Amino acid sequence: MTEQEVKELLIKTNAIMEGHFLLTSGLHSPMYVEKFNVLQQPKYTEQLCKALAEYFADKNIDTVVGPMTGGILLAHEVGKALGTRAIFTERVDGKMTFRRGFSLKTGERVAIVEDIVTTGGSVREVIDVVKAEGAIPVGVGLLVDRSGGKATFEDVPAHALLHLDVTTYKPEECPLCHDNVPMTKRGRTGK
Repeated sequence: MTEQEVKELLIKTNAIMEGHFLLTSGLHSPMYVEKFNVLQQPKYTEQLCKALAEYFADKNIDTVVGPMTGGILLAHEVGKALGTRAIFTERVDGKMTFRRGFSLKTGERVAIVEDIVTTGGSVREVIDVVKAEGAIPVGVGLLVDRSGGKATFEDVPAHALLHLDVTTYKPEECPLCHDNVPMTKRGRTGK
């Protein structure tokens, strides 16, 4: 899929939204990508994940890992497209970890997938969990990189299906707050 095709699909499914949003990162933004507006459609989820899987096709991936919640669906579909196992991380007492008996073997080649990235913090936490298991984070696949290219993952290459350069503000600097624009009740995971 081209970036334009991905963007058109997200617009068609009302996944790209405008308003005043509090993001998981704590930043404010006039735009939000509500991933579940597109991910609730299995045919679109499969289509997007097949496009992500193409990025990993020649990288000898053993396992696909995604962070809870949206990353579960993505890991499952990318894993299905690659013919690999798919698992996910969760937060326990604020710390990203594997639960439910999930683990990785030393040297296991891992693709990490995530839905929307603004700062990249959750992905970096997943990378740390993968490395702590002795596995190798081969790459990161993203549905949307809304960081304007600012989210990077050190020595782990990343590929996004769609790049958006969306303005974000620290709460104390947010012009929407200054103009008393009420928060739109979407856009925060509660982390």
